[in-house]
Amino acid sequence: MSVKRRNYLSVNWLLVYAVAYMVFLYAPVILLPLFAFNDATIIAFPLSGYTTKWFDLLWETDALHGAVRNSLVVAVSTAVISTLLGACAARAMARYRFPMKKGIVGFIMLPLVLPEIIVAVALLVMLMQLGMSLSLWTVVAGHVLICTPFAIAILSSAFQGLDQSLEEASFDLGETKWGTFTRVTLPLVMPGIVSSLLITFTISLDEFIIAFFLTGTDVTLPVYIWSQLRFPTKLPSIMALGTILLVLSILLLMASEWFRRRAAHRQGMDASASGGFI
Repeated sequence: MSVKRRNYLSVNWLLVYAVAYMVFLYAPVILLPLFAFNDATIIAFPLSGYTTKWFDLLWETDALHGAVRNSLVVAVSTAVISTLLGACAARAMARYRFPMKKGIVGFIMLPLVLPEIIVAVALLVMLMQLGMSLSLWTVVAGHVLICTPFAIAILSSAFQGLDQSLEEASFDLGETKWGTFTRVTLPLVMPGIVSSLLITFTISLDEFIIAFFLTGTDVTLPVYIWSQLRFPTKLPSIMALGTILLVLSILLLMASEWFRRRAAHRQGMDASASGGFI
């Protein structure tokens, strides 16, 4: 068999695999908007008609509004805190050498591989032993724990791709460390910071397990959705809510990827300019 024939077959198999993977991954998601606009309370085919009443029902549910506010408070707080911690860690990883660096970094990134239910139970037991009451802030603490590694992973590439000679040039011109950070470093890594904020916000907004274990009387949106699944008549409105969350998550991830690519492109241009100057 010729090399061209083998390459053609491998490309065909790769295409089949990619299509099958995409169908397996996104076919269940497509059902959300289908049943969200279906004029029936029973989630089944065939569809009975088109309606937007399930979306209108969302505006009339006060408990849902409270859950949305709680989730926004948790997600915004988590995004800001985890991005701040991630920026400090990424900066230290990219610029400094210190004892047991690999071990410390591995320990910080450990929540990425730990099962969330184990983390949630461990946090719940610890909080109970400390005598702390469950609230939205305990959920924020749990979300910061799992979101900080994502922020570090995003911001590490931003800080490692930063041309250090630009900071050295700022120091040579008499600028202070804080002035160099705010006027040189921060603008260059800002797209990465925005990307980290968007991704950690999305993760916190959609997270269920830790919120389920650590929430008090003020439930978050995923916990509210889970509580409504026990009532069959609520399923169409949950489908409508799921459609809105799906669109919001896709938009946030697209924006995050755009900022990430912008940061990489900007750092590449800065490196080229610096190399040409030198």
